[in-house]
Amino acid sequence: MEMKDPGALDMRLEKVQTPAIPQTDMASIRFMFQEMNQQYLEHQPASYYVTAKRIMDVAISSLFILTIMSWLTPILAILIKLTSKGPVFFVQKRTGYMGTEFDCFKFRTMYVNDEAHIKQVSINDKRITWIGKFLRVTHLDETPQFFNVLLGDMSVVGPRPHMLYHTRYYSECIPYYNLRLEVLPGMTGMAQIKDYIGEISVERELRKRIQWDIYYMKNRSIWLDINILFTTFGCVFVKAYELITGKSSK
Repeated sequence: MEMKDPGALDMRLEKVQTPAIPQTDMASIRFMFQEMNQQYLEHQPASYYVTAKRIMDVAISSLFILTIMSWLTPILAILIKLTSKGPVFFVQKRTGYMGTEFDCFKFRTMYVNDEAHIKQVSINDKRITWIGKFLRVTHLDETPQFFNVLLGDMSVVGPRPHMLYHTRYYSECIPYYNLRLEVLPGMTGMAQIKDYIGEISVERELRKRIQWDIYYMKNRSIWLDINILFTTFGCVFVKAYELITGKSSK
């Protein structure tokens, strides 16, 4: 009978099973966000990035306010007042950097209603005024947010700020949702140039937006901000052309 040496080490190796990626829809999405979260945590932007980005924000917002909004605001104010009763500007509490609240400025595009702060605007929403439709398609309704940029509540480029109600709701059901709060919210961002904009009709669409927000945070740089900015301007001009002419650019 063979005796085992009590001083010998047992060198037998057991095969370790590699955990399989979950197959259910919800589990696979969670797995995706886990990978993205790890990538994000490993990324550090250039040391000059924050300072350069703030200089760019102040320069762009100041230039736009002085050269465009100085004459555009009175014209839009008259059109808004002529088409509906209510204030020219719509001020709404939004979630900003690290979860702080701030007043987000917009030109009013809807009739005054009690659901403006809790119900998201949908396609063909009856609350939208005639001039409001034009403002929303061309994104001129968001130009007062250049004042938010100047005040430091927002940046020109970054994840779009959500209503307080949506932030509370989505942070409870979307994995890693709050990561997007670790940078200043923006007037435009990766999700917007990828055509994830406007009404959120299904939760999966929101998850894709969050995916692009985190992608931006992982890869953020001045050059990426400039690329997003010029792409946004191109998209706005195309939409304005299609609305005015009734022709599709595609």
